[in-house]
Amino acid sequence: MRSHCAVYVDVGYLLAAAATRATGTSLRSSVFVDYQSLIDSLAAQASAESGLPLLRIYWYDSAPNGVPNTTQESIGLLRRVKLRLGRLGVGGEQKGVDLRIGLDLATHARNAAVDSMYLVSGDDDLTEAVDEAQAHGVQVTILAVPTQEGRPHGVSRHLQGAADGLDLLDGDALDAAVRARAVAGSPQQIVERKREATVPSPSVLASGNRVPEPTDTTPPRASSIRTSESPSSVVYTSTTGSEPVVASQYRAVSDHDPVIDRVVGNVLNTWLDAAPASRRTELSRSRPSIPSEVDRALLTDLSDDIGVYDLSPEIRYRLRERFWHKVDESSTRTHDDRRVATEQAHGHEREEPRSTEDRES
Repeated sequence: MRSHCAVYVDVGYLLAAAATRATGTSLRSSVFVDYQSLIDSLAAQASAESGLPLLRIYWYDSAPNGVPNTTQESIGLLRRVKLRLGRLGVGGEQKGVDLRIGLDLATHARNAAVDSMYLVSGDDDLTEAVDEAQAHGVQVTILAVPTQEGRPHGVSRHLQGAADGLDLLDGDALDAAVRARAVAGSPQQIVERKREATVPSPSVLASGNRVPEPTDTTPPRASSIRTSESPSSVVYTSTTGSEPVVASQYRAVSDHDPVIDRVVGNVLNTWLDAAPASRRTELSRSRPSIPSEVDRALLTDLSDDIGVYDLSPEIRYRLRERFWHKVDESSTRTHDDRRVATEQAHGHEREEPRSTEDRES
């Protein structure tokens, strides 16, 4: 029987990491993806590195109730691509994706379907599945998204240690397939935003913890909250259908405030750039709930930036509080800019041409 290789793609990891490389945030909506080009580059790299023909690419994503959308259906129709869907939770978190990847790795290895596996993921939860596949004589190599500095983005140390090797995806091919959508601002502002992209620190790579899910709405214990004389305030949460949490006399004081503000600014600006008017309306209607995609990006990017995957309740709530503060600041600036523009326009209309006598005098 002829040997083959196969590629197992955690789409959540791939697109979030590629978006961070391209735009500075993990928002999937911030990038345009040429899926055909992306998948072709994955197939070519796996075949070139293994010296084996490709069996197929397994594409693991999530969807509401496991029902594919139009884009996912089109990907499933591509040659040698097998679409494997988990469910999308109420708060936007993936359900069942890791389990599907792990089961396929173990089953395909046990059935001798392939001799070489390439795993595009950084999830620590897949470590045991990698061990199981190797026990059946299969080589497993991690393909990681490279940061702008050329380091692997967000790969668990345990997963990296279990695998037979770690290779970086082709950066040029990745940049050609995953591109930033048109954004507002000068080219220099866009470059600066990309420079602020978060890079996992060594402590993140060494961590076995997972990125926090955006659906945790449990308020911090009173003993962990720093209080002041200020009145009660609403501490905003993500989109879960729950009522906003009010923490009496709560004022989070965090050493991470500068980092939090930078992450919030990057995510908010990138998200609003796609469609400023409609997304501001969406924020206004959903408040105090943060759209799940935005909340997930806030948590992911901050976790990467400060090197802590298990964010404390104080930091989570501070992050969400600062998000709404930045929204209000941005809305005020937008309103002021429009008012100034309107006043200037009206002033120009009221300005009458000077007569010949006035000009002569």
